[in-house]
Amino acid sequence: MTVEQNVAQHYTHGALEATILEALRKAGKDPERLEPDDLAPGDEFHIGGREATVAFAEQLPLRPELRLLDVGSGIGGPARYFAHHQKCHVTGIDLTDEFVRVARSLSQRVGLADKVTFVQGSALEPPFPAGSFDGAYMLHVGMNIGDKAALFAQVKRLLKPDGFFGIYDVMRMGPGEIMFPVPWAATGATSFVDDDAAYRRLLTEAGFKVVNERERRAFALEFYARTKARIAETGLPPLGTHIVMGADFAQKLGNVVDAIERGVIAPVEMIARAV
Repeated sequence: MTVEQNVAQHYTHGALEATILEALRKAGKDPERLEPDDLAPGDEFHIGGREATVAFAEQLPLRPELRLLDVGSGIGGPARYFAHHQKCHVTGIDLTDEFVRVARSLSQRVGLADKVTFVQGSALEPPFPAGSFDGAYMLHVGMNIGDKAALFAQVKRLLKPDGFFGIYDVMRMGPGEIMFPVPWAATGATSFVDDDAAYRRLLTEAGFKVVNERERRAFALEFYARTKARIAETGLPPLGTHIVMGADFAQKLGNVVDAIERGVIAPVEMIARAV
């Protein structure tokens, strides 16, 4: 299989929507009467979840009716956040067919089908005309893409003049081994963690200017500490990202926390403008 096929296979669950709906029922929610925020505990598959999305959105020049591209949109949590809370129109693209199908279905259930669109495809070959979007973002996606130069060039092509590109990715901070599995990869064959200097260089070469950067290591460690304490006190919640990660979610998270604690990796926000 190609790297992209392996990535899609890594994220494929097989019965994801049914599992999410059952988790919602166990959490006391009626799947036929859902609000967008009911899904938030389980549909934001990045370090910090909804809390991180809100903090990330505060760094972006958002206004109602903007057309945004969500690169690696997963099951649609961030897209629904930007549509519902920021009043934007969002188009998501993702390699994993099941993620796209679930994203569409969940968005329909919460009444956002007219504000969000999801397409199955590669971010290296996005099927959209040049200048289609006012802004773009990706949350924990670059770790699965080796050719970031091609990715950034495609994003630049799709943006209108002076469009913005927000990134929240896990980046390498120092030497050391990353133990697998992690949430984004079972082995190193589909893990492409780069440092912030590489991101800045490749963004500049693609025609962007980085206007803001923020390392979120302390936030990540504090978030995981809170999560661990909450689970120790009340147990694993019915709805959470553990559903997407699968049976080995504890090992995946443990390996991420270990690498962050050792200073090998950290989540980093990077905001760029097309120039």
